[in-house]
Amino acid sequence: MRTTLDLPDPVFRDLKMKAAREGVTLKVLLTAMVEKELYAKPEPAAKPVRSPLPPPRDSGGHVIPSLTNAEIDEIFMREDMERAGIPWVE
Repeated sequence: MRTTLDLPDPVFRDLKMKAAREGVTLKVLLTAMVEKELYAKPEPAAKPVRSPLPPPRDSGGHVIPSLTNAEIDEIFMREDMERAGIPWVE
């Protein structure tokens, strides 16, 4: 199908130079450019960036240190052993 485009002179000049550098006709270059834009898959929307949660604080306003699961398990084990009257040995 034939159509007419009205392009600014600098754009037309740059298109002709690009076609010449790539060794293709203006028709081939423009068709490829239009197809690329027309059939491009939309990029997924970026997930919104969330700010990190503030560190937990105790009732006195002091920051509670973050603990690993192993450290938490050790605390529970110590408490269980203390309740059972078994001394904790490090």
